[in-house]
Amino acid sequence: MEPVAPTRPAPGAERASRDREFSGGLPVGPGPARLLVLATVFVCAACGLVYELELVALASYLMGDSVTQASVVLSVMVFAMGVGALLAKRLRCRAALGFGVVEAILALVGGVSALALYACFAWSPEWLAGGLGGARFLMVAFSLLIGAEVPLLMVMMQRIRRQDAGGAVADLFAADYVGALVGGLAFPFLLLPMLGQLTGALLTGAVNAFAGGALVLGLFGRDLSRRSRRLLILLNVVVLALLGTAAALVGDFEAAARRAMYGTDVRLAVQSEIQEIVLTGGEGRSLALYLDGRLRVSGADEHGYHEALVHPAMAGPHARVLILGGGDGLAAREVLRHPGVRRVDLVELDPAVVDLARRDPGLAALNGHAYGDPRLRPVTADPFDWLRAGRPGAGEAGGGRDGRGGGGYDVIVADLPHPGITSSTKLYSEEFFGLAARSLAPGGRLAVHSGSPADRPKTFWTVDATVRAAGLLTTPYSAAGHDGAFAFRPDRALRDHPKAPDWGFLLAGRERQPLTLAPPGDGGPPLTLDGAALRSGGLAAEATRLPGLPPSTLSHPRYPH
Repeated sequence: MEPVAPTRPAPGAERASRDREFSGGLPVGPGPARLLVLATVFVCAACGLVYELELVALASYLMGDSVTQASVVLSVMVFAMGVGALLAKRLRCRAALGFGVVEAILALVGGVSALALYACFAWSPEWLAGGLGGARFLMVAFSLLIGAEVPLLMVMMQRIRRQDAGGAVADLFAADYVGALVGGLAFPFLLLPMLGQLTGALLTGAVNAFAGGALVLGLFGRDLSRRSRRLLILLNVVVLALLGTAAALVGDFEAAARRAMYGTDVRLAVQSEIQEIVLTGGEGRSLALYLDGRLRVSGADEHGYHEALVHPAMAGPHARVLILGGGDGLAAREVLRHPGVRRVDLVELDPAVVDLARRDPGLAALNGHAYGDPRLRPVTADPFDWLRAGRPGAGEAGGGRDGRGGGGYDVIVADLPHPGITSSTKLYSEEFFGLAARSLAPGGRLAVHSGSPADRPKTFWTVDATVRAAGLLTTPYSAAGHDGAFAFRPDRALRDHPKAPDWGFLLAGRERQPLTLAPPGDGGPPLTLDGAALRSGGLAAEATRLPGLPPSTLSHPRYPH
């Protein structure tokens, strides 16, 4: 009688036996358990990317220069994630508990990171700007924790069902990348517009803490000792309580931070679709208008800036005038003082600024109720796109369907943010000035705010080189400034930062323009500017000249930040 060979179990039965061996102690089978882990990977990846985007956006907003801030934030974060992955190797023996603790701490650090940065900007800007010891500390902290997630999740996946490393990594990364996609879309389209940066980060932290705690306690709770379970429950309860309390106090926190930054007389603070708008002063106090934290209008000093920007360009034909930017109406006020002005087109990106300048009693009084003048026609558009879409001809001012007249402009006034602000660099590019030059009538003039020649000569003379590269001849000049915080700095200067002593401008045209003033109109002569001061400003600006600077283009912006 021949011996009977033992029956080899079917492949499916053998795999099921291995699954039962590895998934023993779990409340569900290996299939649902694996899906729960991948779902948690999806949620945690979405939360992690929201933290990163939140930090990039807030660091760029608070510290200026989005290119530098985004580069520093992302590079430091990726490096720290690699370090976190290496450190996580020490937690593999207690992967479930380690993952639960990591997620709870990550939820707290990521959730309050926006609050912490905003608080530093309001009360301790020196610490915020202080390298890795400042804002970068938060990047390193939660990047280390994000980096620790995948190694721990890999061990937890193998705890459910043993599979080859390549397959497990593919599953984890697929869920991670899809979650990152959802987080990346949710931040600009859902969290930011509906909740704002602070509340959005806190809510993301709460979701992160709940997802991590639920996975570990619900699926791997039997792997934990009673003491570890209690510790993890307590940790998550504390984290959620702290995040909830912070969310409830966000309004009070923002009000206190604004008082610390702008003083106690904040009369209006709104977030438009484009930027944060804060207006302070009034009722006997000097008005100040802040856009995204930068002081754009100082009632105590704005006449010196706007008169120097506008009046030299008006010394010549000025029937048709184009103002690019200047939604506060102050440049328009100066233009409308001149007799012979028949039409003024004002192109402003943010309609909320125009509405504020039209309706706020203090700001409307400051701009001389310019928006009540029928000659002023505001258009809501990006100045670059508006110029690019234009086809200036030789006809009389008529008014096309887009709000633009039919002929070229006698004067174009570029009252735009500082060129060192990353979002403004295209408005100081050779391409932009080429479009402006195309829109000029024969003999027309372009006036450009160009930063401070004394404080930032490289920026000033780069603007000059760029305007000249667009085919225009330039005449530089400057005007003495008193409230140095406004209009010329790309960053949000620290409280003790020395103020720049001047504002710088360029007067440009197809022929070189003399520095003269037009005869005074019904509004009388400028309050702060005369011919002698203008000629002196020309000499002062020329003394700072830096020859040989290349122009700035869309593909190669050259303005220092």
